[in-house]
Parts: sequence; C-alpha cells; structure tokens
Amino acid sequence: MATRRPRPAGERSMSSGEEGAAPAPAPAPAPAVLREAPESIAGLQEDYSNLCMEKSQKINPFISHILQEMDEKVKKGLEEEITLTIAGNNRLVPVERVTGEDFWILSRILKKHLYINGLDVRYNLLGDDGAYYAAKLLQKQLNLIYLNLMFNDIGPEGGKLIAKALHKNTTLKYLRMTGNKIENKGGMFFASMLQINSSLQKLDLSDCDLGMQSLIAFATVLTQNQAIKGIHLNRPILYGEQEESTVHLGYMLKENHCLVELHMCKHGIKNCGLQQLCNALYLNTTLRYLDVSCNKITRDGIEYLAEVLKSNTTLEVLDLSFNRIENAGANYLSETLTSHNRSLKALSVVSNNIEGEGLVALSKSMKTNPIFSNIYIWGNKFDEATCVAYSDLIQMGCLKPDNTDVEPFVVDGHVHLSEVSNGLKKHYYWTPAYGEAYGPSSNAGFALTQVGQHI
Repeated sequence: MATRRPRPAGERSMSSGEEGAAPAPAPAPAPAVLREAPESIAGLQEDYSNLCMEKSQKINPFISHILQEMDEKVKKGLEEEITLTIAGNNRLVPVERVTGEDFWILSRILKKHLYINGLDVRYNLLGDDGAYYAAKLLQKQLNLIYLNLMFNDIGPEGGKLIAKALHKNTTLKYLRMTGNKIENKGGMFFASMLQINSSLQKLDLSDCDLGMQSLIAFATVLTQNQAIKGIHLNRPILYGEQEESTVHLGYMLKENHCLVELHMCKHGIKNCGLQQLCNALYLNTTLRYLDVSCNKITRDGIEYLAEVLKSNTTLEVLDLSFNRIENAGANYLSETLTSHNRSLKALSVVSNNIEGEGLVALSKSMKTNPIFSNIYIWGNKFDEATCVAYSDLIQMGCLKPDNTDVEPFVVDGHVHLSEVSNGLKKHYYWTPAYGEAYGPSSNAGFALTQVGQHI
C-alpha cells in the first residue's frame, strides 16, 4: 500500500461518528433547461485560487486551466447535467497530474458548486489520500451522479473509505474505479456496500485485482440488489482452473431481475464455464449486454450459446472478441441469427481465428435478419470472398458504415477491407482528443443498452 501523505491542516479523519451522521436531504433536481449560475458561485477558477492561497497550497496550472474553461461554459448558461473533466492523460494542454492534496482543494470547491453533477479525474495520482477526500465529497456533494476515479493508485484502504461513504449516499448513479488495485479486501467492502446502497446503477471494478472471494460476494449480493443495472468485473486475479466465477455469476443471473450489462472479460472462461452462463440465460429475462471477450472459448462453447439464442429474446449485444470460435463457431451463430433469433443487434467476433467461410456465413445472416445491425470482424482471416461480401452488405444498405469496424476499398479491381475505429467499447480506456468521445459508432454496446447519462 502506498505511503499515506499527511492530511492538510484543518481536516479531521473520518471518524465513526461522522459515518453515522444522517446526510443532508438531496436538493430538488434542476429542470432540463438552460439556467444561469448564481452570482455567488459563478467563478470556479477564482474560488480555486483563493482557497489555494488560504490553505497555502500550490496552484495546479492544469486544474486552473480546466476550471477557467468551465467558467466560460457557465457564462453561456448551464445545462441540467455538467461533468467536470480533469483527466491526467489530456494531450492537448500541459498536464500536472492531480494529487491527493490537489483533490482536497477541488473537493471543497465542488461542495459549493452544486450545478456540477459529474466529476472525471481519471489517470491522476490521487492515492488513498485522494480517496479519503472523494469519500468526504460523496457525503457532502449530494448532486453528484457520476464519479470517475479510474487509474489513480487507490489501494484497499482507499477503496474501503469510498465504499463506506456510499452506505449513506443516495444520489451517485455511476462509479468507475477501473485500474485501482483495491484487491480482494477492497472488493469485499464494495460488495457489502451493495447490500445497503439502493441507488447506484453502475459499478466498474475492472482491473482492480479482485479475487475469487470478492467475486463470490458480488454474485451473492446481486441476487438481492435490484438497483445495479451494469457491473464490470473484468480481469480478476484467479488461480484455479475450475471456473468457479462462472458458476456463481451464472446462479446470480438466474435470480437477478434487474441487471442489463455484465462484463466478464479475462476470466479464463472455457467452454464449460460458458455453458454455466448459457444455462442461466435460459431463465434470465433482463440481461441485454454480455461481454465474455478475452477468454478461452472455442466452437464447442459457441454451440451452447447459439442454442440459447434460439429462445432468448432479451440479449442485444454480445462481445466474443479475442476468443477462438473459428469457422464452426461462426457457422453456429450464423444459423441461429438467420433462422431463429430476432433480438440480437450487435455481435463482435474480433480476432477469433475465423476464415472466409465463417465470415461470409455471418454476412449472409445480416441480409435476412433485420434486427441484426452491428458486426465487428477485424483481426480474422479475410479472403476475397469475405471482402466482397461485406462490401456488398454496405452498398446494399444492409450494414451501415458506422455499424462495423471495416471499410471496403478497391485496388487493381480487387476489393479489400481496412480497419475503422468503430466498436462496442473502443473508448473504454481512453477518449479521443478531437470529435465525439461517447458517440454510438465507437461505443455501440453502451449506446444500444443505455440506461442513463454515462451509464
């Protein structure tokens, strides 16, 4: 665990008395129209500079620049939902990454500026000290609905503080802890939090080094929690080969009647594990987005999945990227999508060792299935028949250019395919410097199953 920095003067540690105090009632939601900011709180940058001077804290020029931009936006009128983005991987301006002490000052300002209800501080250096102030912010800023803390060197103790703050918080809808190594200990605190919190709708704990114990805890809690609509449990640290995570999460899917998204990337799922999930999908009537990318699934597992899709009428997005389904698996899916399933909208089979036969079969299913609109195939083995098939799909209007990751071009009379930056979640780890960051073409999975802003 990282060494804790001393907290700035005037800040008290979070005592049990503070945790037990009743939170202030949440203010009434603002109408969905443009409105003017109150004069007393109109200057974020000015408040930041004044507070830094008062607390003898060095001014972070990056924070100051972002707050100035926000002030200019405020002067034009406020929308109902405003997110303050201070991402440490910004390449357009000089970046001095936000530390725990910087976040202390920032959090004090946000408690006064209630029109900001989203905060994105990804790729900074908050550490456990910053997590302490994030927890305090969740207790005091009762308008905050979105908090992104991904990759901020937060450890198990910081995770514990944030999870405990959410016991009382009733406004936060989406928390992103991606890449913070809270480990099994921190994961258990978040699982316990979900037994109490009934307002959080999406929780992302990908790349957090969760262990089997915390995965089982999440599976158990989600059989009862009826608020969570999306959960990311990607890349846990698993040592066994018995695929226990799929057994427990499969049982959860049989009992849960609320979950819309389930992300199980890098779980080491093999065919037996996928069969466990398929057995649950026969009974589940709410899941719309299943992500089992980067696993060890082969054509035998896809045979189980194709059979489920013949009767499942709710699954809309299926991510099978970076497995090994080959031609046989693609043919199983094609047969189901052609003759039976009329609910699946998007399928990703990127890098699955599929050759021309399987890719052409999938293209044919798009001609007969009007619901099947998005397909992603880059990283497989294209032959000329494949290139011609997908070129024809686009020319006929059966496949829109924004709904696939390939684009046809002709050289010397022969059709070829090039890669396009579209996908189910292209901007999961990063956002582009220019253009729309959350557009449907590059984030189709989230766009098709959207349940709220950022969610």
